[in-house]
Amino acid sequence: MTTSASIRKTFKKGGGILRMVPVFVPRRFSQAGKRLRLHPNDYYAFGVKRGSIKERWFSSVTAAMNGPLAEPDEGLSYVAPSADPAEKFLFRDAVEELGPELVGDELWQKYGTWPMYSKFFDYGEPLFHHLHLTDETAGAIGRKGKPEAYYFPPQLNNHMGTFPVTYFGYDPDVTPEMVLERLKLYEKDDNRITELSRAYRIELGTGWYTPAGVVHAPGSVLTYEPQWNSDVNSVHENVTAGEINPYGFLAENVPQEKQRDLQHILSLVDWETCVDPHYKKHYFRAPLLASQDERYIEKWITYATPYFSAKELTVYPGETVTIRDGAAYGCILVQGHGEFGAFEAETAVMLRFGQLSGDEYFVSEEAATKGIKISNHSPWEPLVILKHFGPNHPEAPKTVPAG
Repeated sequence: MTTSASIRKTFKKGGGILRMVPVFVPRRFSQAGKRLRLHPNDYYAFGVKRGSIKERWFSSVTAAMNGPLAEPDEGLSYVAPSADPAEKFLFRDAVEELGPELVGDELWQKYGTWPMYSKFFDYGEPLFHHLHLTDETAGAIGRKGKPEAYYFPPQLNNHMGTFPVTYFGYDPDVTPEMVLERLKLYEKDDNRITELSRAYRIELGTGWYTPAGVVHAPGSVLTYEPQWNSDVNSVHENVTAGEINPYGFLAENVPQEKQRDLQHILSLVDWETCVDPHYKKHYFRAPLLASQDERYIEKWITYATPYFSAKELTVYPGETVTIRDGAAYGCILVQGHGEFGAFEAETAVMLRFGQLSGDEYFVSEEAATKGIKISNHSPWEPLVILKHFGPNHPEAPKTVPAG
């Protein structure tokens, strides 16, 4: 069967829903938090040179920017048409084949693809102070900017790591010249650049929105991260939790002739946002009620961004609901088991690398609009699903509530 025929057969059989293959991504820096529900023996499945597995990607048509040893499909999502792990096709191929049938007319006409992805970010130690480039600065190297959002799911944070605190931006009294002096130390001494920043203790069940161009150092909590289709950054911190970051981490995403130009590298910063004196007021995201009845509750957990949104759906024990959304979405189960549309669905407890699962799906716009029937088969535990949307959900809150 051709890939095209397999895609259409799978799409029809699932009623407009695709079951996804778990996609894990190693990183060569930091330490794994080991909360991805992956077997303890499998965190070095890519080999020790690649580092341990620290991320799981969802609904991705974007390859990871992950060094010269990365495979071309690293970070790309796959679809599982059957129970055979060897039988799969790229989600990107499904998007190209189905187009507006899958992502809807609006996204297809504007972007010609599915424009975002999400991930579980699982580091046991704090990550380096870094920024993601804006569309303007990333365009200089032929890439796209990367805004992102965070939500901290309680179900996946049985421990909080070594440093459950996140730095955002720089203190309002910090000047660009002060940051430049720290960057000059990159290959000489520990630049201790987070001394110039502001830190916030992480609250489970809440989140943040981080615009492109904002420096940030995420804390050691497993994080659900809806984000734009890109993987591009610049690292301002040269020593993180005792680990040395090479100069390439600072400069690898600027044109080659600018890689020793610290003034140019500093220009990647969105300075006005970084020193916003009311940063938490503008970018912290407490959950907002979307809808509820005696069977379920649904909350907005990512909102007030022009790029993406996300919800947390909780179906109470023994209940069945039909949930409608006005846009296509990807989703991941984080607690419970039952049915999701035509599929038996269950939260992963412990996956082996390469094993299929029943916890991740992608829902077409038409299927989402008609409504997905979801049943919780547990008499005791809730069924909890995190859902990530592109920029076109008609009901996503556009502003942060006052107060």
